[in-house]
Amino acid sequence: EIAAAMHRAGAPLLTLWGADDRDRDGGFRVYAAYLLPDNVTVVELHLREQGSPVYPAIDGWFPAAQRMQRAVRDLLGISSGAIDRRGWLRHGGWPEQVFPLRRDFDADRRFPNAPAPYDFVQVEGDGVHEIAVGPVHAGTIEPGHFRFSAVGEKVLRLEERLGYTHKGIAKRWEGMPQMEGHRLAARVSGDTAVGFSWAWCAALEAIAENVCPPRATELRALALEHERIANHLGDLGALGNDGGFAFGLTQFSRMKEDLLRVNARVFRARYLMDYVLPGGVAGDLPAEAPALLLEIYSGLESNVSGMRSIYAEHAGLQDRFRSAGILETSLASRLGATGLAARASGIARDLRVDHPWPPYDRIAPRTAAESGGDVAARVQVRFAEIFESLRLCRALLQGLSAGSVYAPVPAAAPGRLGIGLIEAWRGPVMIALESGAHGSIRRCHAHDPSWQNWPLLEYAILGNIVPDFPLINKSFNLSYSGQDG
Repeated sequence: EIAAAMHRAGAPLLTLWGADDRDRDGGFRVYAAYLLPDNVTVVELHLREQGSPVYPAIDGWFPAAQRMQRAVRDLLGISSGAIDRRGWLRHGGWPEQVFPLRRDFDADRRFPNAPAPYDFVQVEGDGVHEIAVGPVHAGTIEPGHFRFSAVGEKVLRLEERLGYTHKGIAKRWEGMPQMEGHRLAARVSGDTAVGFSWAWCAALEAIAENVCPPRATELRALALEHERIANHLGDLGALGNDGGFAFGLTQFSRMKEDLLRVNARVFRARYLMDYVLPGGVAGDLPAEAPALLLEIYSGLESNVSGMRSIYAEHAGLQDRFRSAGILETSLASRLGATGLAARASGIARDLRVDHPWPPYDRIAPRTAAESGGDVAARVQVRFAEIFESLRLCRALLQGLSAGSVYAPVPAAAPGRLGIGLIEAWRGPVMIALESGAHGSIRRCHAHDPSWQNWPLLEYAILGNIVPDFPLINKSFNLSYSGQDG
């Protein structure tokens, strides 16, 4: 009933997860988090049945919940009653009747890997054939299986199978000291280290009733925007390369490398895995940082502007980008698209703008959105977000507060649930953190926006030809690691 009411109100589903509380009150729990105009609402359902209880499925209102429900079944043995009961994360890595997030699971136990055939949906008809891509890909791409049903080169259906990069992060958090959990959060998806670690710290600071110093929040935002810029630069180069324009790859790779080198000088790391920590950041900016940063911002703005013009005027690229991988606004809304993918399909939603937290409430970000929903629109959103992030970085430097960059965080009292929600470069990342006894973590759930957006790719490819899949896939550039948890 609550899910139906949230759907009617237009409240997006942020995430769904489950928990084993049999040691506390003899049951399981299922949680769903929704984004309302002025808050995050977490709905909790207590299941008192023993064994394998069943809860009502909500994917009828929120299609993105389907895979989350399947993951809860794999990890906890709690079934949603939905039609699709295939496994999602298990991949034969543990027996079917063993559930890693149950309290009695031995995390040190090892199982022989016993993969079983996966029941892909079959498409039949004259001339229909299947093309299996992955799960192993060339280069350093993480594993994922894509099963195409096609006639000639035209795609009739795409079905994904993910879960190959499941790392057991939620189990690893159990019992970990609260002051150490941010390091693991930063490694949920390495390209979103700042986003996840800030969300984790925000959750802990909320339940520990700690206020992060203003200068520290500003430096966190500066690091977050650097992470956004670096990823967009990398994607724009890769998209040019996938469109047959290697010059774009070399130029954007050079720009990204320049930014990472400046990161190393001002944040003391190229990739900011351990910069955001409970109570603040790992260190203040060195004295020469403002001048270095303003110089790199000026160079990036000029170079990115030049490349934007080149991309726009390159007939070959535009022929590949336009009308490829269209995700219409109505479908994006119905499927629960979020983040950059949603903004490129006309859904102008950005937490920095709609639910600003310090310091974004002071520097007034602007939403970058397009309505085309194709590869070209997702490219344009990336360009616009780079320019907006550069403007925000300058505003942060200009108004940087004086004072400390760290305030000690006390241990949170047991049994408190904290929510951290940050608009990272792909979209909203969320941490749901429950405190345990003696400064420990009872449990923690991390959510990446790729959960919502991977199913969109299955629709965006329809009617396109198989050779366009790498380009369309890269235009979304979703996380395997973050989605698998």
